[in-house]
Amino acid sequence: MSVPAAETTAAMDFAQEGATYAQRQAVATELVIFLGPAYENASADQLQPVATMLRRALGENTARALLSYPVLDPQAAAWELSGVALQPYLPSARLQTFLVQTATAYVDLYEVMRAHAATCGLLLGAEAHTLEPAAVAALVEAVISGSADLAMARYAVGPNEALINASMLHPVSRALFGVKAAFPLGLDLALSARLAERMAGAAQRFTAGSQPEAIMWVTSEAAVAGYTVAEVSVGTRELPHPASADLSAILSTTASALFSDVEAKAAFWQRVRPPSTLLTIPAVAPVSAAAEPVSEAEISELISSFRIGYGNLHEIWSLVLPPQTLLGLKRLSTTSFENFILTDALWVRIVYDFVLAHRLRTINRSHLLGSLTPLYLAWVASHLLQGRSAATEDLARAFESDKPYLVSRWRWPDRFNP
Repeated sequence: MSVPAAETTAAMDFAQEGATYAQRQAVATELVIFLGPAYENASADQLQPVATMLRRALGENTARALLSYPVLDPQAAAWELSGVALQPYLPSARLQTFLVQTATAYVDLYEVMRAHAATCGLLLGAEAHTLEPAAVAALVEAVISGSADLAMARYAVGPNEALINASMLHPVSRALFGVKAAFPLGLDLALSARLAERMAGAAQRFTAGSQPEAIMWVTSEAAVAGYTVAEVSVGTRELPHPASADLSAILSTTASALFSDVEAKAAFWQRVRPPSTLLTIPAVAPVSAAAEPVSEAEISELISSFRIGYGNLHEIWSLVLPPQTLLGLKRLSTTSFENFILTDALWVRIVYDFVLAHRLRTINRSHLLGSLTPLYLAWVASHLLQGRSAATEDLARAFESDKPYLVSRWRWPDRFNP
């Protein structure tokens, strides 16, 4: 998303002042609680529910915390709301993405943390007031105690929810980087000062290239740095909905970010390493979320979309996928509704070959990522038909087992040309 020139200039002028506004107001604090673009120019009424939740979460430690939220007026005064100290900050870019934490969030968080000499930064997403106070307390404690440099939230979701994460983001991150955190794209997470600094450095490569909404993979950065990761069970919370209902655009953006991160860190994941230690913290009792009912008509529509895609995109897929995979898709395209199963082994090969094609630019990247959608819909249809509540764990193991295939193709792509 392009940023208006006037806003960019204002942000640069503000950032280049001899002492930034945040620094002029700086008071040493232990914890910075950072709210992103969903809270831009938030009123007292909008911030009060978050402040109430934080008071319950932090108790007497609230006095050592600072709640930072974005404003467009750098001269706005810091004030207090029901006992929680507030510190406005000027965002370095105007954003519309509320679903995950992006490059700008990590840059701005580090600037506020540095100004206040904070040892822990807590990033909270939209609808943060719906988080359980015990979960927020556990995220903070894991970092402030020194147990971990990164504390990630594990949400209770139904077996038919968060399927892009279940089908690709979690299993690929786990297989290649050895971090078993269930949701590697953070919405609510706590970082140590040194990880915040590392993330800001990585994020500046995107913000300097006019990509303020670039998706950042904090779990892989932590893995490469050798930092300890904790996962906190936070139960259910209200999750923000995407501004666009265009599944293909969401899938393309997310997959592109994942594939680019895999490419950037290839030197790390190609080496054999023991899995990272994941500290698990059951802050909120596990909740078994019920599966939302899906009708046969809806599943049939998914299968139909795959079959149409097979007819229209077969030539593109033939440039990306090996003959054995293409044969599996051909058989799947003629399989009856009752027997429609896209096996874990086939899906793993599809994803790994798309990762490689993205790196090699076998075809235009936008065309490549667009052609992934019908294949993903086939996976979803198969997942729904099988009712696999344990699919995430099984699929992650399949990605781990087949990692040598990706390593071989990465090192010697010509030897495995389709």
